[in-house]
Amino acid sequence: MTQQLILDLLPPSPPSLENFVAGQNAAVLHALAHCTPGHALYLWGAPGAGRSHLLQAVAQQDDALYVGPDGPAATLSALASADTFPYRLVSIDNVELMDERDQTALFALYNRWREVATTNEAFAMVLAGDRAPLALPLREDLRTRLGWDLVYRLELLSDDDRAQALETRASERGLRLAPEVVNWILTHYSRDMRLLSALLEALDRYSIEKKRAITVPLLKDLLASGQPAVDDTRGRPEPDQL
Repeated sequence: MTQQLILDLLPPSPPSLENFVAGQNAAVLHALAHCTPGHALYLWGAPGAGRSHLLQAVAQQDDALYVGPDGPAATLSALASADTFPYRLVSIDNVELMDERDQTALFALYNRWREVATTNEAFAMVLAGDRAPLALPLREDLRTRLGWDLVYRLELLSDDDRAQALETRASERGLRLAPEVVNWILTHYSRDMRLLSALLEALDRYSIEKKRAITVPLLKDLLASGQPAVDDTRGRPEPDQL
């Protein structure tokens, strides 16, 4: 079964700070939960660390906006020049992909953020990229602005973190995963928590359908029912934790 087919079995829960597997990133969660208007926070880390998950999570509130990597220039320009700023928080993802127009728009928005930071029109900004601010392929004055306030590096989850998360989510479903099942998943399958959670749901359904206990052979049968979704790219960049 392909990874996409497994994901289609159960739409993932909306990203939230509560369903993010923190691992070594507890300080990041605390900072995001307390990111008030007038402050800015930049997150960076490798693919799979959860950048998009966190940016979408903080934008779930009614007075917040998530800006993805697809053509943000018009959105950011409109925000920078709006007579009344419509949001209390703006999260902006994948800044490393910004072209010249995007960068100009973000530069203008940063200037507005700074001008109103101590007024009633203050808003928060949460941004993310794949590397530290000064290493980004952006104009120098924008790289500097990304480091104006708080900067955090997101750490990838360890296998122990993933194992604990899998066991916790299995327990919530009334399942018990034998150690050899957890070990096989972590060794052979994707390290992306979104895919791991969807695999667990698919495995639960498959076990009920086949009336068999959850074992490594059952897991292999599930993955062999389509094309195996085995992760043979350990050590390479991975999908985000979203």
